[in-house]
Amino acid sequence: MSAAARPVLVVAEQLDAAADMVVDQLNRRNVPVMRFDVAEFPQRLTLTGNHLPQESGWTGTIDDGRRTVRLEEVRAVYWRRPARPQIAASVPEPYATWAQNQADAAILNLLSALSGARWLNDPHADRVAAHKPQQLVAATRCGLMVPRSIITNDLEAARAFAKEVDGPLICKPVLGGRLDVGEDRSLMVATHRVNSEDFDDTIRLTAHYVQEDITKAYEVRLIAVGGDVFGGKLITTSKAAGIDWRTDYNHIEYDTVAVPADVATGVRRFLAYYGIAFGAFDFAVTPAGQWVFFENNPCGTWGWVENRTGLPIAAAHAAYLMGATE
Repeated sequence: MSAAARPVLVVAEQLDAAADMVVDQLNRRNVPVMRFDVAEFPQRLTLTGNHLPQESGWTGTIDDGRRTVRLEEVRAVYWRRPARPQIAASVPEPYATWAQNQADAAILNLLSALSGARWLNDPHADRVAAHKPQQLVAATRCGLMVPRSIITNDLEAARAFAKEVDGPLICKPVLGGRLDVGEDRSLMVATHRVNSEDFDDTIRLTAHYVQEDITKAYEVRLIAVGGDVFGGKLITTSKAAGIDWRTDYNHIEYDTVAVPADVATGVRRFLAYYGIAFGAFDFAVTPAGQWVFFENNPCGTWGWVENRTGLPIAAAHAAYLMGATE
């Protein structure tokens, strides 16, 4: 099979606008695409992989009932937060959970073992790259500026940190995710300002991630795809959005911003450090023009950045998956 005819797998939830945008770009380039959600496996998706001693890789097929792709022909995999496998309701517990874990491991690990396929991103690498405390170490080593930070459950250590900073502080979760508050509702735990005068023994109840509150001229959602970097500028116009722009989308003005060469170099080094090709980076830019790294989400959202700014992010995804860029 010619390189041009080799298919790309797009593995994402059915309602994922970013995945739609990438599929559209691949279609424009006449690249064969098979899109599916892991939730379709094993009930509606059939996977067969073979490996023989004399073969250098896995062969076989993946079939969704509409089309079939040969595993050995897969050019690339765009893995974008798919749901977990769904096991038939006829399977009782604890066997259903066991079966789900088996199916999850089989499809992910088999695809990860495909010879010559490039990933955006391999979720095995994503899991490591998502660890926030380690990100600060990596960012510093890669030449990026980071805020002063502490993770602690010790009251005196928290107070000492506040005294050292001698300025506003914010607190944010160490681990992302939503808080299940019952009644089929979940809440995002947002970054929020804290006052050291309010620190008390409740700090002992769990780990607290506290940072100096960086003074911002504006913020940047920087999207990196391979060697390409795109700066989406966020100008917040409310106090809530200024602390955590995710809490008040109605008070954000969007624009583009050129990424300084040293920041772009640091971001590329950061991706290489983790062995990933994509990242959604959050930066603050101070009134003096310094770019301060907050964190990177290795499977973060970016469709809204392209829609608001026109930056060609989906096209960069397609080019990378085709092997046209590094």
